Amino acid sequence: MTDIALDNLPGFRRRIRITPTPGQVICAVEDDIHCMAVTLHHDGATAIKVEADMRRVPWTTCPGAQQQLTETFTGVALKDFPTRGGKKANCTHLYDLAQLAASHAGDESVSVYDILVSDRTADGKNIAELRLDKQRILGFVEDNFAFAEPPELAGMSMLGNMEPWLSAQSPQLQEADRLLRWGMLIAHGRSIPLAQQSDATSMPPNCFTFQPERAVVAVRVGKIKDFSGGQSQPLEDAE
Repeated sequence: MTDIALDNLPGFRRRIRITPTPGQVICAVEDDIHCMAVTLHHDGATAIKVEADMRRVPWTTCPGAQQQLTETFTGVALKDFPTRGGKKANCTHLYDLAQLAASHAGDESVSVYDILVSDRTADGKNIAELRLDKQRILGFVEDNFAFAEPPELAGMSMLGNMEPWLSAQSPQLQEADRLLRWGMLIAHGRSIPLAQQSDATSMPPNCFTFQPERAVVAVRVGKIKDFSGGQSQPLEDAE
């Protein structure tokens, strides 16, 4: 798989930058349709305050999720973030950033994740790779939402139960797996005409905007960027 240089293929790009400082973690993400960040203020054990900044979003209703995130995590012990619940009531991207911020609150240096997912290749597959600080640490090949590679996952649904495989991996690779699979799912949006993605009422209620009371008023907005041309990189304007 995997001697193909993804940098040279058109496709989805997502960058996540985790910046810890004493008492604070800033976790930012940018991809084709999102640019946002979460700032977690903490005392080493508990979230004192959790704030969000949404610079580029796909729906008019998305900014309301900033207050929801604050209410969900402020006052919560960092160790309890993974079991906090309430993800579907939140912007799922902000929620994941908050989780990352909590798990990296004790770090001493910046971490940068890059997710690259090719558009469908000539043989109908998508090639995906995750890099941590520019080093490749995980890669998948997907064929219609099922893994083609690595061999130990071949034939398994991308949405299936991966716990037996995951439990044998290091915590770093478990985190990488979650981030890469989520990026792969978002990447499928590149192959769907925008008109088919612009009716929030047709979406399952899996996030803040798609809750029924907001879906009826949500309007598709936002600039879509294609970073795979190489002219710019995610988050380079948010340094």
